Amino acid sequence: MVAQDTFIGPSVDWFALSPHLVLVGGALFLMVVGALTPAWPRNLMSLTTVGLTVAAAVLSVFIWNDIGAEGPSAVVGGVLAVDRLSLFLTFAVLAATALVALMSDAELRGTDNEGPEIYSLLLVAATGALVMVGANELIVMFLGLETLSLALYVLAASDRRRSASQESGMKYFILGGLASAFFLYGIALLYGGTRTTSLTDMVTRLQSQVNIGGNDALVLAGLALMLIGFAFKVSAVPFHVWSPDVYQGAPSNITAFMASVGKVAAFGAMLRVLTSALPFYRNDWRPIIWVLAILSLVVGSLLAVVQTDVKRMLAFSSVSHAGFILVGVEAAGLSAGESAMFSTVQSVAVYLGLYSVLVVGSFAVISVASRGGDTTLDGFNGLSSRRPTLALAMTVFLLAQAGVPFTSGFVAKWGVIQSAVDAGSYWLAVIAMLAAVIAAFLYLRIMVSMWLRPADDNAEEVNVPSLSGIAIAGAAGFTLAIGIYPQWVLSVAEGILVFA
Repeated sequence: MVAQDTFIGPSVDWFALSPHLVLVGGALFLMVVGALTPAWPRNLMSLTTVGLTVAAAVLSVFIWNDIGAEGPSAVVGGVLAVDRLSLFLTFAVLAATALVALMSDAELRGTDNEGPEIYSLLLVAATGALVMVGANELIVMFLGLETLSLALYVLAASDRRRSASQESGMKYFILGGLASAFFLYGIALLYGGTRTTSLTDMVTRLQSQVNIGGNDALVLAGLALMLIGFAFKVSAVPFHVWSPDVYQGAPSNITAFMASVGKVAAFGAMLRVLTSALPFYRNDWRPIIWVLAILSLVVGSLLAVVQTDVKRMLAFSSVSHAGFILVGVEAAGLSAGESAMFSTVQSVAVYLGLYSVLVVGSFAVISVASRGGDTTLDGFNGLSSRRPTLALAMTVFLLAQAGVPFTSGFVAKWGVIQSAVDAGSYWLAVIAMLAAVIAAFLYLRIMVSMWLRPADDNAEEVNVPSLSGIAIAGAAGFTLAIGIYPQWVLSVAEGILVFA
């Protein structure tokens, strides 16, 4: 046993951790105060959650400026990287969390779940996502992954009125636990091959050591198992089987959170592990990413077209989007560990940031338009005649997901395809563009239902709650603004620095 007076803990940069502390403190505040006080006024819990995310974002801006002056660093004994990649993805997580909190007010009002629990879990899950995108140590990354995942399991099953929600949470829990086991076993094997779980120390040791005694086999086996875990979390084919059922069964606000924050966290962690810790194994992991990208692009696009439920359509669409992001990850592998890598890292980070906003907007429209629980394609018939502004916003989101010019989706897809071309992955770029054409038919089906088909005689009037309307309008405005003038977000992304 180590004597207490001889133990020296790592120094803690509390300001660098301030966004995490705000979210954790906010979650505890909502739980404790919400339990000890009478029912809060309408919208207050949602607005409090938004205020906490805004406070965390403001603190992140100050940290971003400090990095510009002092450069990236690692804090708390080097286990958490504070660099502009992690902060850029932090902004994406916080923006998506704020939008989901806004749309959650109408989703929860008047139900058994109306209270602080859902908002607290959203903040806890967002904290886990922030840890994942900034983790410079594999055990810390796993802790962030489990914090995010456990909160999502509960959130997916949170609608106790619907058996589909219970089924969604159970499926996600069982398959997610299996994926976490693969991930943790991969960490163990990587530790066996490198004698460290620090990403910084790992790349240093791999650079200097000669692979003898089976160490190389341990590293490759650990890499393969970790890729299985990552592929599940990003819903890449063939590890996507959970996403259609979970997306359809979970409440729409939770589906939006999974599709945005979940993907940002998993891809951010994947990008950091592959390019920062294992650049010398890029010839081993790039072909795997190449195959996963093609399968996700083709299978996701084709299966999305034949669905009849809009949430399942967007679930398979998210699989296709995962394929596009994997295109950027594969391209980053060509120059992993080199300064030229950062242009491809930027394209992945921009895609994640832009997609996280427009996918939340898409599910916010679904949440409002299907208040009766009908998310079938026929349920969207004549939405333009019942609520034209809502149909217009959904059209913006669908066009963006299709990659139509003058939307943020075009900027995102152009970036990863250009990265693939620059990396010489021409076939991957061609397949990605063909998959985009196939997926466009899916989005066209939804638009035809909204604009060209008459509404059913018994169709209910669509009322847009105020906070949901703000979330939808904000997401749609952002999607169009980036499409028309993308330079400002691209210039911000050019400043991405990665701690190494």
